[in-house]
Amino acid sequence: MSDPTRLVLCECAFTDLVPEATKAEVAERLRAAGVAYEAVPDLCGLAARRAPLLRAIAEGGEAVIIACYPRAVRWLFAYAGNPLPGAAEILNLRTQTPEAVVAHIAQHKPPTAASPNPQSAIRNPQSHWVPWFPVIDRSRCTGCQQCLNFCLFGVYALDAGGNVEVRNPENCKTNCPACARICPQVAIIFPKHKTSPINGDEVTAEHLASGAVRVDPKRLGRGDVYSALRRRSERARAAAEPPVPEGEAAKLCPCMTEQLEKELGIPPEVIKTLSLSDIQARLRAARKEQ
Repeated sequence: MSDPTRLVLCECAFTDLVPEATKAEVAERLRAAGVAYEAVPDLCGLAARRAPLLRAIAEGGEAVIIACYPRAVRWLFAYAGNPLPGAAEILNLRTQTPEAVVAHIAQHKPPTAASPNPQSAIRNPQSHWVPWFPVIDRSRCTGCQQCLNFCLFGVYALDAGGNVEVRNPENCKTNCPACARICPQVAIIFPKHKTSPINGDEVTAEHLASGAVRVDPKRLGRGDVYSALRRRSERARAAAEPPVPEGEAAKLCPCMTEQLEKELGIPPEVIKTLSLSDIQARLRAARKEQ
């Protein structure tokens, strides 16, 4: 590999998936080696805004990006409309030590006299919003539209060619990976997720066989869940209970909320905002696609 024209360090400003001490050590080692670099606050946030900086990185020739899982980073750039060239190299601070990362860079890029640039021109973009949103691995996506039919928040839409796209990233609920767990091809990436392969790690046969990664929607909402709902409905009619407000509907059945949280990873605070009818409609739609 020839000398990279750009060295970028993602600070992942909105999560602690890469400890602050780790990022600080990388920065210190780069400065000690005399290697110039540019720190950006958060690649996810820049991708959500389709910031021009990503185009500059993608079109600037060879680049080394110190961030997270390479698959996640490449599809973030692709989502922003600026796919990285094959020559771009991505070093993963979630799996590699600062020493290994900087040693690799020093081996391929001799130290320079240039002053490092540890500050990005863009600081804390959209600081009021945590850039938690999905990107689609197009190499795995088959266009089944499961994510479009299942998403409760209008994150997805169809583009002019009839392909699913992430249209409204800001609609996504922080820490909710439900659409990724429902995807039959494990094609949806949440770069800020804690577990593989939803976080962008490479998909393995073990991942595909794991029910914790790829959930069969046919088994969701079956058996005890719907039986409990029917029993409660019958009791309510017999007792002439007043209807429960829609906003409170998701609280009616603990088994339903437990299943949504356990199977799909939907955070409790998000479940509380959902209506039961909406949940049922999405589950029915997802099962029909199977």
